Amino acid sequence: GLQRVAEEAFGNHRGALVAIDPDTGEVLAFVSKPAFDPNLFIDGIDVENWRLLNESPDHPLINRPLYGTYPIGSTYKPFVALAALELGVRDAKTRISDPGYFEFGGQRFRNAGGAAYGMTDMHKAIVVSSDTYFYSLGPEIGVNRLHDFAKQFGFGQITGIDLDGERKGVLPSTEWKRQAYKDRRQQQWYAGETISVAVGQGYNSFTLLQLAQATSTLANDGAYRKPHLVHATRETHTGVVTPTPSTPDYRIPLKQENVDLIKSAMVGVVRSGTARRAFVGAPYQAAGKT
Repeated sequence: GLQRVAEEAFGNHRGALVAIDPDTGEVLAFVSKPAFDPNLFIDGIDVENWRLLNESPDHPLINRPLYGTYPIGSTYKPFVALAALELGVRDAKTRISDPGYFEFGGQRFRNAGGAAYGMTDMHKAIVVSSDTYFYSLGPEIGVNRLHDFAKQFGFGQITGIDLDGERKGVLPSTEWKRQAYKDRRQQQWYAGETISVAVGQGYNSFTLLQLAQATSTLANDGAYRKPHLVHATRETHTGVVTPTPSTPDYRIPLKQENVDLIKSAMVGVVRSGTARRAFVGAPYQAAGKT
């Protein structure tokens, strides 16, 4: 039922959706739009239908949630904020000035839409999505520490979901850049690149499955469970049913007060921030990030 509702909600729009139960790792909905009719392939697809699918500018054959990789933008900010707290880089109550831009090395990195938010603490920065606040966190955390922290949530990693074709994406670090480029000059990591990475842009390139998986792990206070679609398997001859394991693969060592602070800010996003319209009238309390 949830799968049907999710697919219908997309209409003719392109996109992807993954819904995961944080308590079990079960995938409750998995949508890639536009889709195609798999029945076309049962007896071998004809040339004309194959050409239409293969040459479509909408790329219906791409399984977007686990094959498409994207810079996930501001949805990365809760994890950057949590990294800052866990690493002792910045206290949540520390307020910084947001005049609409962050200046570094003679260059101005500006907020989206030209907004300026004034004195901003971590809670407000997440709720209103202040780029300037997170730009300033980038050099303080450093790309390698951010890499090591975000990796625990599954960013830039194969999740191991029970589907073929999953891509790893890119979780940048100085070592990654050295390996990715042959030219010595291109191998160097620049401080300005960390600023872009801290707002989910730059070299960041993740699957939407990774984003859903990381968010699910955050929702469950750092308990990482491998995502799966198969609820259970039944042995053909004996009829013995074996449920897919739902115990955590591992737990990220996080301070509960830090997790609670990030969650509270994500509730603020939905109540009064950038996602306030999305859950108007909902009979439950949501938390999120645009």
